[in-house]
Amino acid sequence: MKRIVFAVAVLSLAGCAKNPESIAPMSMPVNAYSGLSCAQLAAEMQRSSLALAQVEAGQRQAVTGDALGVFLIGVPVSSLSGSDREGLVAQHKGEVIAIQAAQRNQQCP
Repeated sequence: MKRIVFAVAVLSLAGCAKNPESIAPMSMPVNAYSGLSCAQLAAEMQRSSLALAQVEAGQRQAVTGDALGVFLIGVPVSSLSGSDREGLVAQHKGEVIAIQAAQRNQQCP
């Protein structure tokens, strides 16, 4: 009986949403932002940073929802309902890193 309870607990936790801090950035092409000026890169950085902050907030809500769902009914509700934003967090993290690299390459202030 203990093995069954343990297996159910492990499977429930395996489907839970990850904290935004533990999500690795998506790899972006090195030259994705190479044709932009410093001003355009700054605008892209602002857009990507804002988008990252928004999806991270949504991901934190999914983590909380999953924790509550597992605690109350044993099911990661947010992950199952499509509230998990792991892919978007990884994408925007990758964009920010690529923009920063482009800014360094162009020696933007």
